[in-house]
Amino acid sequence: MREVRIVLEKERFKALKGHDINALLRENLPRVEDTLRAEREEVLLERIAKLEEKLGEMEGEIEELREFYERALRDKEFMMAQRERLKRENEELRKNVEEKRRELEKVHRS
Repeated sequence: MREVRIVLEKERFKALKGHDINALLRENLPRVEDTLRAEREEVLLERIAKLEEKLGEMEGEIEELREFYERALRDKEFMMAQRERLKRENEELRKNVEEKRRELEKVHRS
């Protein structure tokens, strides 16, 4: 069991002399419990408010990340399409260059 120390002013201590301290503690215990419960509730409500604020901030950050990801995905799709287009163009150009090279070789052989 823990030790409980109660500090009183000198005048209050003298006024309590001769009274049943245990009875006084039992009488006042419900009020003390109510006070402690109210203080704890107040602290918890403050924490809840701070956590709700933090949650709002985090939801905002998540939304920003979602938008960034969606833009990045669109950019990736665009870049993949451009890569495919350039690949086809490159193949066509290689075919054209190869044809011209063959034609030039025919002309030079003749």
